Amino acid sequence: MPDTLSTTPDWNTQLIHRYNIVGPRYTSYPTAPQLSDTFTELKLREALQQSNRNQTPLSLYFHIPFCDTVCYYCACNKIITANKNHARTYLQRLYKEMAMQSAIADSIYKETGSGRRIVEQLHWGGGTPTFLSDNQKRELMAQISNHFQLLYDDSGDYSIEVHPGRMNLETISVLRELGFNRLSMGVQDFDPQVQQSVNRFNSIEQVEKLITAARREQFHSISIDIIYGLPKQTLSSIKTTLAQIIALSPDRLSLFNYAHMPHLFKTQLQIDQSALPAPEEKLQMLHYAIETLCQAGYRYIGMDHFAKPSDSLVRAQQQGLLQRNFQGYSTHGNCDLLAFGVSAISSVGNSLVQNHKAIADYNRAIDKGELPLSRGLCLSDDDLLRKQVIMQLICQFRLDISALEGQYGVGFSDYFATEIMQLQQMVKDGLIKIDRREIQVLEPGKLLIRAICMVFDAYLGREVNPQPNNIKTASKKETKIRYSQVI
Repeated sequence: MPDTLSTTPDWNTQLIHRYNIVGPRYTSYPTAPQLSDTFTELKLREALQQSNRNQTPLSLYFHIPFCDTVCYYCACNKIITANKNHARTYLQRLYKEMAMQSAIADSIYKETGSGRRIVEQLHWGGGTPTFLSDNQKRELMAQISNHFQLLYDDSGDYSIEVHPGRMNLETISVLRELGFNRLSMGVQDFDPQVQQSVNRFNSIEQVEKLITAARREQFHSISIDIIYGLPKQTLSSIKTTLAQIIALSPDRLSLFNYAHMPHLFKTQLQIDQSALPAPEEKLQMLHYAIETLCQAGYRYIGMDHFAKPSDSLVRAQQQGLLQRNFQGYSTHGNCDLLAFGVSAISSVGNSLVQNHKAIADYNRAIDKGELPLSRGLCLSDDDLLRKQVIMQLICQFRLDISALEGQYGVGFSDYFATEIMQLQQMVKDGLIKIDRREIQVLEPGKLLIRAICMVFDAYLGREVNPQPNNIKTASKKETKIRYSQVI
């Protein structure tokens, strides 16, 4: 497998403007808007039972929706409250959901005496998972251990998201005690004016102390999130923030584009739109950030992710094993994902399933003894084929056409004739190279990988010709995509 990582991706302002379109982030394919409320609990049970028979290892996600303060930019499913009692009742329902799902997910193994499937990956997200008290964290992890087979030798990939400005230093040792070995910190920006404008506060001193404590506790990886395009951000201010973050030397960084969509996310109405940087200045921020991070020794993984050369994400990409899921880039694509809590999305076998988004609906289902599923989708053969194409391109920057044809029994040039024709302009623009054996994403195309992947997305309202080889064509209905721009 060739090393497809570049030291610094080529920046071409003209091409970035040309292909800077609104589209999905492809944490799944099909993407979440395609899920249907006609999906039934019976279909989920069938998917879980098939997963049992396949002896698929597990990835678990737990959504903790609570925050005690609101960050104005946030587009996550969250509940803003200072009342810690809300967490207690939520956890009780979370335990009931876990018991229901684990009973199905474990059923075949109990019958055969083979034992439970191993949890290779575990993630707590939110919201702010550290909203929970330390005792509640211990209780939740104990419940998880009761229902699933965790790895106790520190070999799993167990991560948690934290707000460094709302966390006690002592909690670091508690998290390590519970088995977490990866830490993700949402820093966003260190500039006081920017923090004031988005109501999120964490000082460089707080973050430095937490990172020092995490390293003392031998966390395997520390990741920091940064957002560019926030109100009152300037090229000068983000240069300062980046210098401070590079000095902290996290193992991974995520550089997210702020998408201002107050018509969809009401908390963004608190942001002064006139204080947002102009589009051209946002591009300057991104360009500077990419060059600076790469010059500091980080490798560009793709889209908005960077990692040190020794990081497992870099090794996975070099080996052709990098995957993408609802938590972003991952090294555990072999797992079935079981997700718990309000709005959480599971990926089990060939099915995607989302829980109720509204907390009242989630509570009502749990109290009735029902799985809280709201909608889902069974992937068609066409979905599976396109998923493979998109995930190879977005993770590896190349598509092995010969291997794909062998796996799915299709003639690539016939099946994707329309897509190949649409890609020709990208070939002319130097984003990609296509021959009979592979599609190779060239350096200028790496920053525009989402636009390349969108050509293969059957749900974006364009016509896709029916094809032979017994692969069903996915639904072509128009879908209103509510995602960010590529850059």
